[in-house]
Amino acid sequence: MNVPYLSAPLELTVARSLYRAALPVIVGQTIHVPRELTFDVFAYSGESTLPEQVASIRSFLTYAGRPKQFVVVSDGSYTSKSIELLEKIDNAVRVQTTPLPLPPGLPKTIQSYLTTHSTGKQLALLMSLPANGPTLYSDSDVLFFPHACELEALSKTQSITALYLADYQFSGDERLIRDPSEKQNPANTGFVFLFHKLDWSRGLERLQMLSGEPNFFTNQTVMHFCMHANGAVAFDPGKFVLQVDDQFIYRDRYACPSLAIRHYVNPVRHKFWTVLARHLQK
Repeated sequence: MNVPYLSAPLELTVARSLYRAALPVIVGQTIHVPRELTFDVFAYSGESTLPEQVASIRSFLTYAGRPKQFVVVSDGSYTSKSIELLEKIDNAVRVQTTPLPLPPGLPKTIQSYLTTHSTGKQLALLMSLPANGPTLYSDSDVLFFPHACELEALSKTQSITALYLADYQFSGDERLIRDPSEKQNPANTGFVFLFHKLDWSRGLERLQMLSGEPNFFTNQTVMHFCMHANGAVAFDPGKFVLQVDDQFIYRDRYACPSLAIRHYVNPVRHKFWTVLARHLQK
């Protein structure tokens, strides 16, 4: 019996509960910020992921530095108390409770998806970026590590439109796929560095052709098409990690000083908290 792995969900529950209860104290703790950054950061989250969002922002400030602004776009569920907690983390952090404007001329069916569906709202945010110079988008379940310091140098990239986080497999809406080759080099929506405005037409054309209601991965498929249509390039997968091959072992196979970020998607979400708990004990 894999006792350490089986005990991980319990450790997750305990660590997350303690962290959430301590948020009023945690957000007031001083962070040693190593550098000032020349780009913006955006996130999209809500009340249900408040602990992850706080931990993610604090790890970003600790290892990457202070961005021009760190904007958390609310999905509409953040309470005024939670907004106050988030904005107390650092002067660069602010919560935006209204969505950024959509590109003009979108069909009504697409507008409805982008303004009412939970993942459609995330896609709408990505479509609005970058707003004012290089802009990093990061999900709330991303933790940052020492090599996140490389993000400032990456922000000076001029030769490409965007950098995306390589997914470990194609996780998308199969209804939008016309040929198996379109699944190659899968892109993940959870971590994207945008340097120029992108042409979203290819992905939106497929979205218009969708038969039935969008699902959880529809937005990621649209973004996947967009990244490749615009010549975007994947982050170094050795430092910017999205993997689940250590799902059934207790330790985090990737959390080390040479790492920049890890996106802790659902199968390995417990490792977000086991890693964070050990960091807080040091």
